[in-house]
Amino acid sequence: MTTFRLHLLRHGEPILAGRMLGRTDSPATAKGIADCRVRGTGLAVTRRLSSDLSRARACAEAIGPAEVDPRWRELDFGAWDGMAASQIDAGALARFWDDPDAAPPPGGERWSDLVARVGAAIADLPPEPTLVVTHGGAMRAALHILCGFDARAVWAFALPYASLVTLEVWDGEPRSAQVSGLVTA
Repeated sequence: MTTFRLHLLRHGEPILAGRMLGRTDSPATAKGIADCRVRGTGLAVTRRLSSDLSRARACAEAIGPAEVDPRWRELDFGAWDGMAASQIDAGALARFWDDPDAAPPPGGERWSDLVARVGAAIADLPPEPTLVVTHGGAMRAALHILCGFDARAVWAFALPYASLVTLEVWDGEPRSAQVSGLVTA
């Protein structure tokens, strides 16, 4: 069975750090872009992809030319998008963190919808070394799909800005993977 490396790089720190940023297109800071350039430069890849949001695109382009794929976007936080957690009803936010599929943000996306679109993006990847500059939620969805982590397990570890997760992907049907590297500091 064929394997290939898939590197998932979370975009650098956005100007509106600390907020629920799904579809809100907050640009990355200069430091955030530089952090991603350091993480991504030198990776042996033949393909680079990026979310269509500017905070991911700018970080990807700092590493090299990248194709844009909107399926790698962050979860849409609906009415909460752009808000700090302290501005959101604590009970509603707790229900969301406990079960993001059963209690999505008002007008927002369900976890299963994020998983479906990231899953489609993964299925379309050719079996070649690839870097995807994306978002924390999309990275967690990829780990759920490829490694079998359940929705609670993917939140068991931190993915700060400019985190890099490297997966060894088996190109079967369905695809599966093993985490072969995690760089967060």
